[in-house]
Amino acid sequence: MIHYDIPEPKLSENFTIDDIHKIRYWNYERFKDATTQERMEYYRTHTDETIKQLGLTNIKRLETV
Repeated sequence: MIHYDIPEPKLSENFTIDDIHKIRYWNYERFKDATTQERMEYYRTHTDETIKQLGLTNIKRLETV
């Protein structure tokens, strides 16, 4: 299960190494109980949205077995 209720970390204006640690910890906490299938679906959905926003139309997806 992906934990969507964990608030995003507050980042500093200068983006330091501590901010990177905050983001990594936040991602760990969100996905620690997620199955591989749940992670794949999450990233596929967000990748598709990004591809549409960029206006890329000739992207071919490699299907996993």
